[in-house]
Amino acid sequence: MLEFVFNVQVNFNEIIILSFHGDIEKAIVQADYQWLMFYPCLYFFAIWDAWKDAGGGKDRYSFLLFVFSAYFVTVGCIYSSNFKLFGVLLGPVWLPMLCVISGIIVGLFLKIFIKGQYDQRVRK
Repeated sequence: MLEFVFNVQVNFNEIIILSFHGDIEKAIVQADYQWLMFYPCLYFFAIWDAWKDAGGGKDRYSFLLFVFSAYFVTVGCIYSSNFKLFGVLLGPVWLPMLCVISGIIVGLFLKIFIKGQYDQRVRK
């Protein structure tokens, strides 16, 4: 229910359609950034919760991939109205989607690093 409210308030379906049609400027105008800022956190929490309920998340610190993905997508939302990649304005759909990749990489790196530090302390 909460996701439905956010979807309507953000005009998410409209900005997805406009983005797929290449009307990035119109998508930026249609997006309600005050609501859009919370969407990644809600979305990645829902993914993590479903994944954990399905039996995932047994590894220590496995949540870090979801946390950092939500963080990087939120930052992507912040800069989506004016950040250009190779001279192309990506807008409120494509730039946040690209930011998921960096969120997963940073989360995975931190998970491996922290887990390694924890394992070294346990061995001593």
